[in-house]
Amino acid sequence: MRIDSLKLIYFSPTETTRKLVSAIAQGFPSTQVDHLNLTMPESASRDFANSSDGLAIIGMPVYGGRLPAEAVARLRRINGNSTPAVVVVLYGNRAYDDALIELRDLAVELGFLPIAAGAFVGEHSFSDENTLIAHRRPDQEDLTRAAEFGAAIRTRLDDISSLEEVPSMQVPGNIPYTDYRVLRGVSPVSDDLICTRCGTCATVCPTGAITMQNNKMVTDVGQCILCCACVKNCTTGGRELLDQRIGNLRSMLVSKFSARKEPETYFSL
Repeated sequence: MRIDSLKLIYFSPTETTRKLVSAIAQGFPSTQVDHLNLTMPESASRDFANSSDGLAIIGMPVYGGRLPAEAVARLRRINGNSTPAVVVVLYGNRAYDDALIELRDLAVELGFLPIAAGAFVGEHSFSDENTLIAHRRPDQEDLTRAAEFGAAIRTRLDDISSLEEVPSMQVPGNIPYTDYRVLRGVSPVSDDLICTRCGTCATVCPTGAITMQNNKMVTDVGQCILCCACVKNCTTGGRELLDQRIGNLRSMLVSKFSARKEPETYFSL
């Protein structure tokens, strides 16, 4: 079965998931690649054309062992239209829990036909210069593995004539899913002595939670999803996560989950 085009569909506030799905696409050389980026606020209300020919690669980050609710809502605006799909999640070296099975189920619900799946490691949202958690991952080794994963999918597709030959995709996870474990009532804040009011934090926020009010950058805690795009993109280091609960989580992650974890991949082909 020949694949002539790829559609990369992803939610990627800190660009790590985008890097991953782009690396998987490298396993399909000379194939047309289109990006469908669900990250920024306008995608929450945008109308998307139905998916059609080719292969979809759907990538999502893992927050608290599950898919981000905002990302799920945006993905639900897409009709898979029986398009074969690769579903992948990116987690911060602790565990992906039920995020991969949740993404598989969501893809099926939307009309995609999952044929392969993967769980890769990316730098944790809470990682900073003082507490490194999966620092700079996916690194070159991860991206090489991702491209090899893509090439393996292409080879397997070449060996079949119809998707009717493909059994249902099986991945690890619990049904019902475990609870969504994320902190509430906390967000990064700006240090007014360092902040230059450049507005970069507001520009990269996927939920539009950051605005300038009275010459200060103010965050709507209720809208913040703790992706930390604002922290990682601040040009002066003026955005911080100061809540003690975050500090406790950072310490736990470093003490218990510093050993390098490797990608896990699954095929139905």
